Amino acid sequence: MEKLINRQFVDKLQVFVFAERQSLGQYAARQTAAKIREFLSQQAIVRMIFAAAPSQNEFLDCLACAPDIDWERIHAFHMDEYIGLQENAPQSFGRYLACHLFERVHPGRVEYIRSGNDIDAECRRYGALIQEAPVDIVCMGIGENGHIAFNDPPVADFDDPDVIKPVNLDMACRRQQVHDKCFPSLDNVPTQALTLTVPALFSGRCLYCMVPGATKREAVCHTLRDTISEACPATVLRKHPNSMLFVDTDSFGEDTL
Repeated sequence: MEKLINRQFVDKLQVFVFAERQSLGQYAARQTAAKIREFLSQQAIVRMIFAAAPSQNEFLDCLACAPDIDWERIHAFHMDEYIGLQENAPQSFGRYLACHLFERVHPGRVEYIRSGNDIDAECRRYGALIQEAPVDIVCMGIGENGHIAFNDPPVADFDDPDVIKPVNLDMACRRQQVHDKCFPSLDNVPTQALTLTVPALFSGRCLYCMVPGATKREAVCHTLRDTISEACPATVLRKHPNSMLFVDTDSFGEDTL
C-alpha cells in the first residue's frame, strides 16, 4: 500500500503527503482511475486534459496499468506545447504523452496542440475542441515558479477570456526545463509556447495535481500559504470545489503549513 503520511485541507484543496514519489503516483492514479470509472458509469464519454513533465512519470505509468477503464470512451487533450519544436521532438509535450500514456492505452480520441500551425488559427481550432463539451478531469502539475500549464506569473490571468493563448516563457520556467533534464542548456529551451489558460484548466470538474520532488518545495509552500493571486498561479487550486494535491516529503517541507 502507498505510504500516506498526512492528509489535510487548505481552503477547498485536499492535500495528500506521501513518503516518496512512487507512492504519490500510485495513489493519485488509483484516485483518478476510480473517478474515471465513476464518470464512465454515468456518461458516454469522459474528457480529460493531461500535463506532460517528468513529475508525472509515476502517475502516468500507474494510470496506464489501472484495470477496468474503457479508454475508447476517453477523449484526451494536453494542456500546453512549445512553439518552435518539431512535432516529434523528444521534448514535445504531445510526444511525451503519446509515449507515456496514449500509445499504451489508446484513448478513443486524442487531440494534440499543433504549435507549428498558424498560431491564431491553432488557438481557434484547439479552443473550439476544448469547448465542445465540459471537461471532466484535469491531471496536472505545478512548476517551480508556481505555474500551472504554461501560465507563468507574468502571464497568468484568473479571468482570462481565452481558452488557449501564446505566451512568452518566464526565465524561471525555462530554467526548470534544464533542471528536469529535458534540454541540455537554457539556450536550447524555446522561449514561447501555447497554453490552455487558467479558466480553461479550472473548468474541469475534478483537478488532480501531482507534485513530487525537492525542486518543487518552494512552489508547494507558496501554493498553500500565499494569498490566492496570479503571483503564484497554483494558489487558484485552493478555490476549486474538487481539487486534490499529491506531494511527497521532498516537495512538502516540515514548515510548509
